[in-house]
Amino acid sequence: MSDSSRLTQTRTLVAATAAIAAAVTAGSILGGQAIRRRLRTAELKRQVEADLAGQPWNDTSALDQTIQLDAEGADGVRVESLSSPTEKVWAKGEYDEELIREQLSRNYTFLGEEGMQKVRDSYVVVVGCGGVGSWCALMLLRSGVGKILLIDFDLTTLSSLNRHAAATLEDVGTPKVEATRKYLKKIAPWAEIETKVGLWRKGTESESWLAGADWVVDAIDNINTKAHGKSPQVFSSMGAGAKCDPTRVQIADISNTYEDALARNVRIKLRKQGIHSGIPVVYSSEVPGEVKLLPLPDDEFERGKVNELGAFDDFRVRILPVLGPLPSIFGLHAATYILMDLAGKPLEFPLPIKNRRKTYDRLDREMIARETKMSDDIHQAKRNPLSQDDIAYVFEDLHQGRSTIPPHPVLTKPSLIRWYKDQPLTVWNCVVMSDKEADRHMKEVLQGDKTGVEVWGEEAERIVQKRARDARAVWEWRS
Repeated sequence: MSDSSRLTQTRTLVAATAAIAAAVTAGSILGGQAIRRRLRTAELKRQVEADLAGQPWNDTSALDQTIQLDAEGADGVRVESLSSPTEKVWAKGEYDEELIREQLSRNYTFLGEEGMQKVRDSYVVVVGCGGVGSWCALMLLRSGVGKILLIDFDLTTLSSLNRHAAATLEDVGTPKVEATRKYLKKIAPWAEIETKVGLWRKGTESESWLAGADWVVDAIDNINTKAHGKSPQVFSSMGAGAKCDPTRVQIADISNTYEDALARNVRIKLRKQGIHSGIPVVYSSEVPGEVKLLPLPDDEFERGKVNELGAFDDFRVRILPVLGPLPSIFGLHAATYILMDLAGKPLEFPLPIKNRRKTYDRLDREMIARETKMSDDIHQAKRNPLSQDDIAYVFEDLHQGRSTIPPHPVLTKPSLIRWYKDQPLTVWNCVVMSDKEADRHMKEVLQGDKTGVEVWGEEAERIVQKRARDARAVWEWRS
């Protein structure tokens, strides 16, 4: 046998030996890990059984099904669920002051002892237990409010499960207030939680339901119900439907709300009662891009007039689409505002985000000056066809405070200017530019012979046309 053949056999033998050794080592490691997992599982079962021994739900026969190995970790054990066969019912006196203090310890630290005592002694009425109201009630209770009254006439439906704080499949077909009460009682059995299955209407006997309340949360999307006064203190939620930007949600006085159709109609109702301000609200300044009511099946139209299909004549049958997290954000804003007020630390001057009046005034003046220069009579001052709300919409919502010209920088000194010379100045024929860009556009397009696409390129033209379509859609919805 040649030396090369011997060398090849030796290398093959060494490789085979190494492979066998590796397989044996891996088997030993994996076997050891499997043993450790079984030992950990057994120990966990023993600990759980010991913990449950003194509880009324001490049946541990299902532990083998509820404890499973973690497929991703070699040594991990995961408890997927541990449901009790019987629901724990707290008897009066089973919970004490220390238990309550422990649950609310974080709030004590933040609001202080005196503030938390005020919260625990408070009484809040939540009118409307849908997506907004249920989340508000949940956090008011978790934060220590001692007494809550839930008012709603509606039943839990499958379609409401995407946004409700408490309802489950088991609650479908039952009153929303009962689904909420049942859930809240599991969290704080010492709290006093009452319910009213009915419709609250101003000027009826239902007004007595609000007697003695420190705060009333108005979480109903019905305009007539919202047309309330100031007594007792009312915090109102505006429209969360068709909104998707959580950064636009804010608290403001009803007089400082923008781009919210429900808030606008409520302001009109309140002014007829002589109320112009003084009611805090949560709303979104977002202008929805696609505002469409959810469609009704054809067979519903065949039954008769659509406005006769509702349970009540002033409630709409068709609803706006709702993105699940947005109502909860509205509800948490309301709960936070009320808790701070109850604790004696009110948010006295919530900042109206979309209220940059000085900026809008400057944009207005400069736009009028440029429009006047386009006139044959330079001495004839033009009146801006855009209102200040229109200017705010074009600048804030349509163009997000950035230049319409790519790469769309944030501008320290923005300008609004007409895009097409041969079309009137409207919200869909108005763009945002820097001062230098606006001067160039004025000289070469509005007073020259070029077009916007020739000066700024096809990408800018495409963006202008897209945003013009968005603006027209919003105006059609408003009209």
